[in-house]
Amino acid sequence: MFDVQRVEIDWAGRKLVLETGKVARQADGAVLATYGESSVLATVVGAKSPKPGQDFFPLTVNYQEKAFAAGKIPGGYFKREGRPSEHETLTSRLIDRPIRPLFVEGYKNDTQVVVTVLSHDLENDPDILAMVAASAALTISGLPFMGPIGGARVGYIDGEYVLNPQVDSRENSKLDLVVAGTQDAVLMVESEAQELSEEIMLGAVMFGHRGFQPVIDAIIKLAEKAAKEPRDVVTEDVSEIEKAVLEIAEQDLREAYKITVKQDRYAAVDAAKAKVTAALFPEGQEPRFDKEKVAGVFKDLQAKIVRWNILDTGSRIDGRDLTTVRPIVAEVGILPRAHGSSLFTRGETQALAVATLGTGDDEQFVDALEGTFKQTFMLHYNFPPYSVGETGRMGSPGRREIGHGKLAWRAIHPVLPLHHDFPYTIRVVSEITESNGSSSMATVCGTSLSLMDAGVPLKRPVAGIAMGLILEGERFAVLSDILGDEDHLGDMDFKVAGTSEGVTSLQMDIKIAGITEEIMKVALEQAKGGRAHILDEMAKALTSARPSLGEHAPRIEVIQIPTDKIREVIGSGGKVIREIVEKTGAKIDISDDGTVKVASSDGKAITAALNWIRGIAAEPEVGAIYQGTVVKAVDFGAFVNFFGAKDGLVHISQLSNQRVAKTQDVVKEGDKVWVKLLGFDERGKVRLSMKVVDQTTGEEIKQEKAEAVAE
Repeated sequence: MFDVQRVEIDWAGRKLVLETGKVARQADGAVLATYGESSVLATVVGAKSPKPGQDFFPLTVNYQEKAFAAGKIPGGYFKREGRPSEHETLTSRLIDRPIRPLFVEGYKNDTQVVVTVLSHDLENDPDILAMVAASAALTISGLPFMGPIGGARVGYIDGEYVLNPQVDSRENSKLDLVVAGTQDAVLMVESEAQELSEEIMLGAVMFGHRGFQPVIDAIIKLAEKAAKEPRDVVTEDVSEIEKAVLEIAEQDLREAYKITVKQDRYAAVDAAKAKVTAALFPEGQEPRFDKEKVAGVFKDLQAKIVRWNILDTGSRIDGRDLTTVRPIVAEVGILPRAHGSSLFTRGETQALAVATLGTGDDEQFVDALEGTFKQTFMLHYNFPPYSVGETGRMGSPGRREIGHGKLAWRAIHPVLPLHHDFPYTIRVVSEITESNGSSSMATVCGTSLSLMDAGVPLKRPVAGIAMGLILEGERFAVLSDILGDEDHLGDMDFKVAGTSEGVTSLQMDIKIAGITEEIMKVALEQAKGGRAHILDEMAKALTSARPSLGEHAPRIEVIQIPTDKIREVIGSGGKVIREIVEKTGAKIDISDDGTVKVASSDGKAITAALNWIRGIAAEPEVGAIYQGTVVKAVDFGAFVNFFGAKDGLVHISQLSNQRVAKTQDVVKEGDKVWVKLLGFDERGKVRLSMKVVDQTTGEEIKQEKAEAVAE
């Protein structure tokens, strides 16, 4: 019934198995991949023909994690998987980015890749396995995919590169880098690093590239056994259209791409396009060419003219040379009520970044296959349509917004203070108010400034820069601080963020069949110079964190109490802690290890709450003197509340140095008195004395003086 084909290899000390022919047989390609005890199913389906009028490649990648993979039942009211989590969205992008450039040019059929996590051993992260499985499914599907690709994760532990580090060992790594590519070249890089040098980062990329070569070989072996016949892709000859469009619009487009102002340039390009339309589609006459094909040729011509200009003259659209960064203006403290704010403007790209500090109540709970955990740093990126002078739908963030936000998050995360040193929940929102170039790198710069403005003690400021590439045969040009047009019409989007000491994040996407180590080395070195320049411009606004928190930010004080006192501080059903919160107005968070965080924007509220908690949790000291309140007077003495919620007995013999006939002759309920803690009786009851303390001054009465008073 089943025609099962299987390939097995040892990869980084664990067994990798690729299998097809048993599950999801109606898909064009389906591969069940297992690494350790983590398993994913990747399926590929491509439409048999493109939709009429389709002028782009409609590729969709869906990565989904099933809770049963880790033996869990999903949280939430409906107890089933819902909309994709942030991690699922990011992994979908991770798979999409290296496979998209490898489809044959001209292929425009609807294509969907679905990767489902079926088993997670909590040791081997399924994202790399998902990328490998998707590559294998595409390779055997018969679709015009010029792969396969491989992928790997690289760690840097104790000065050594580690291939596919397991989940528990990644905590000790100074690097979390994912790299994907073909046998010959690198296609995609995604990383977070602890201020590592460009040399170490490049070494990690090449180490990962070498590391996934056995996977590519395994996929090829599987394809030799199970691949379907390749589909024919008919590429239409549009040379005649190209010739006609060139004659009409080449000079106009060359002039248009000399205009430095984006909106004016777009207007000139639209005018050239209108000229082509008028010439090739005159009213009342039968057109020579198809309108959609002419539009596609015109778009390709735009790219060629930009690329020719750069390679031939070294001059870019806005007149800059290859390495110059556009003018930068950095401002901080622009929003009076925000805890921290900045406006970062680079050319025609602008990010408004706003930092908010919160307490433990504001931490983000993340329900993942590995378990539920808390996030204390959130960075949210928004890209409204007005930022590019357009109208559009406003709604929940899409894949692009989530991806750009996470890239900036990775760039900033390595320089944040440790949570136990700075016990705040941090949220930054980056609103892109203008865009022509890398808004994610503007977000990195703006976030760094807004956090310092809020008083968050970053290790060092972080800046980011986007690099581009024009590659024609052996000739190439690396561009610093690319424009939007250079991004769309170029071959590479290479983003580097970091401090003056090293790289904190590196992301690379290639639109061609890959780039070499030489090009990456040039790009990294050029990016280093650009990053240093941007940091200098940012320093004109702020060089380090402000010495104190913003006026409206909450203050948090942290104390440690014995774990056996936690129950007393919380009280039965939370009664005690609720009373403290209600009476003082402070927020209180207690951890299982006895860490207590007290937060409020009012210093008096924090002091009152801390004193209350200390009074409950601390133990009175034998021999110490305390001021207390008489809570009950009885025949044999008085009960005094002297230390937080603690009461003790002053025996009638300890009320005064003189003989006392009746307790009420000396004290009454509500009286403030000074007492000395004598100790505890055999039943653990507290013994107090008033007669050895001067009730006026609160000082201990010396023995000689006490005897004199008694006489």
